[in-house]
Amino acid sequence: MDRQWVDFRAVKEAVNISMVLDHYGINWLRKRGDELRGRCPIHNGEGTDTFHVSLSKNAFQCFSCKARGNVIDLVAAMEHSAVRDAALKLQEWFSVSPVGNAAAISKPPAPLRKSGGEQVVKNKPLGFELKGIDMEHPYLAERGISKETARKFGLGYFSGRGSMSGRIVIPIHNERGELVAYAGRSINGSEPRYKFPSGFRKSLELFNLHRAVLNDDNRRVVVVEGFFDCIQVSQAGFASVALMGCSMSSQQEELLVTNFKRICLLLDGDEAGRQATDELLVRLGKKTWVRATMLADGEQPDQL
Repeated sequence: MDRQWVDFRAVKEAVNISMVLDHYGINWLRKRGDELRGRCPIHNGEGTDTFHVSLSKNAFQCFSCKARGNVIDLVAAMEHSAVRDAALKLQEWFSVSPVGNAAAISKPPAPLRKSGGEQVVKNKPLGFELKGIDMEHPYLAERGISKETARKFGLGYFSGRGSMSGRIVIPIHNERGELVAYAGRSINGSEPRYKFPSGFRKSLELFNLHRAVLNDDNRRVVVVEGFFDCIQVSQAGFASVALMGCSMSSQQEELLVTNFKRICLLLDGDEAGRQATDELLVRLGKKTWVRATMLADGEQPDQL
């Protein structure tokens, strides 16, 4: 049996466009009703509102570079690949089983774990660590990060070779404290602002969870959106985790309610942050004690 067989229909049914945007770290789009809008991640044009994503139709269109289509077309455009190759990538990234040929994928991209009675993909621990990270880079001080905090989190400027070169690298661990990825933060205005390795699914992790569960005997936690928000809140003495975005996956929800009894939401003070806060209050409120602290317009936790 050809291991490269691909089921286009199964891929389009299993993968929504939000999952693809999350995979690429495209977090600058703003929600307007049923749409996400912002600068196009395909051609990186200067237009700030040319790229439109329809969440209900699971489709996208850029009114500048004219790219458009479904989730497979989006990956093909991002990867500069054929549509079939893009579908194969999606099938691997999200462990999609072809409807009529389940045996065609003989090996999932990562080991499986049980979660709420269902099997889901988990991020595989890295077999290496980046060396030569400058934890005293001036950018960290500009963001209010002390040298002690930088060493604690292992973040700093990476000048070595590879996709993270020239960026501030942030180690990401799973709930057991195993290193599963590095996020790379741009410091010169280049896009994407945050870069994640191919195949890494941030929706499966809560940044800083392995430290937060040890920092508060009362099992309280402050939930924020971004890495630097979480680092700053932790530096201020509060147990904190980051969603790595303004949406919460079912896996992240399970990690929160399993590990903490009292949750405080501290999301960004913008439209997306307020909408996410309302949604998370409802979802988490059904399972545990939760409250929210609202920030003024335009404020972020790391600016407090």
